[in-house]
Amino acid sequence: MYLISQFSKISGLTVKALRYYDEQNILKPSYRDEDTLYRLYDENDLEKAQLIKLLRTLDFSISEMKETLDMAENEADLTCILQEKVEHIEANIAEEKALIKKINNYLSPIPSKSSDKNYNIAIEDIPASLVASIRFSEKYDQLGKYVPVLYKAVKNNVNGSLTNCYYDEECTEIADMELCLPIKKQIPDGTINCKWLPAVKAVCTTHYGSYEMLYLAYKALFEYVNKQNISLLTPSREIYVKGPGMVFKGNSQNYVTKVILPFQIL
Repeated sequence: MYLISQFSKISGLTVKALRYYDEQNILKPSYRDEDTLYRLYDENDLEKAQLIKLLRTLDFSISEMKETLDMAENEADLTCILQEKVEHIEANIAEEKALIKKINNYLSPIPSKSSDKNYNIAIEDIPASLVASIRFSEKYDQLGKYVPVLYKAVKNNVNGSLTNCYYDEECTEIADMELCLPIKKQIPDGTINCKWLPAVKAVCTTHYGSYEMLYLAYKALFEYVNKQNISLLTPSREIYVKGPGMVFKGNSQNYVTKVILPFQIL
């Protein structure tokens, strides 16, 4: 058995750290003297201490250390946990890179075709269309993962531009959306739904530029709708007349998006 000062020298962990890990139920001494209340450590504690030192060098948080010590009964268990840690780091790196890209867009913005001109607002009769669709509830930035699924199911049956329907009136964390692709005929595929998008009368405009600036089109539409006292229906629609490809995103300033806000079913 080792006193805390002795165990500190053996383990390479400071007395302060050992007391903290005791409080956090990460490394509790195997024994505590009833009279002196001294912490006493044994060989099993030393193994835990060595693992804790390793996890600290790998930037494990306190909660991650605690779970690792509870779950890792052998080297195979530890290997699985370390592999998961690598996956978490890689995901964080991807998120940080996406954030850097977003920040750089603000540092060196490319002028949008839509930011310096007025939108042309029009009332249009949108005809009914047969579509293959996938309805889902996700964050807005998860929309893209359903695009290849839809195109794979439709194959050579495409009959128009990709359209997304938004069933929520307001912006939400998890949005109720339906990705639609116009088709020439019904498709027997269990991964998608074939339906008719109804004909509607709608307030419409076209946005030229990146999706980050698409809010300008909605701003112009809502200003018109409010002035005309028009009561809108859901779902609203975005038709991606020209957008990113399946492999390359291309120049986002060349994207063309038609925004449709229905107010009457025809």
